[in-house]
Amino acid sequence: MSLFGNIMNKIFHHKTASPASQADNSQTTPNFAPQAAGTATLAPAPAAAPTAASAQNVDVGQVLGEMAAMKNGGGNYKTSIVDLLKLLDLDSSLSARKELASELGVHAGEDGSAEQNIALHKAVMAKLAENGGVVPDDLRN
Repeated sequence: MSLFGNIMNKIFHHKTASPASQADNSQTTPNFAPQAAGTATLAPAPAAAPTAASAQNVDVGQVLGEMAAMKNGGGNYKTSIVDLLKLLDLDSSLSARKELASELGVHAGEDGSAEQNIALHKAVMAKLAENGGVVPDDLRN
């Protein structure tokens, strides 16, 4: 799996990840289906088919905030690609960041420079948003 794929997987499939705009559906309303003249039986509500869209609309800010709280703050993950990768328990080495830069087409600054690291963080957040993540402004800038 690609490094960005690992980032997305860690965020979109984190135990606290839930769709940002979806209401709690823990209680379902039974559907009554007519059986024969005037009688009704209790039929289970149809289950939603799992789709790729089920991972969309995950509140990235909330998930990262909760992960950071579990790790005593998570460093400066809101602006630092290194701290973001560490928060997600992913490789934050220069070679990993070079791979991520290549994968996302980031060509800003020298490898490992502050300029490249800032551009990488912005590119990751933009790509998360492209894939259905709800990314707050404080993570985009």
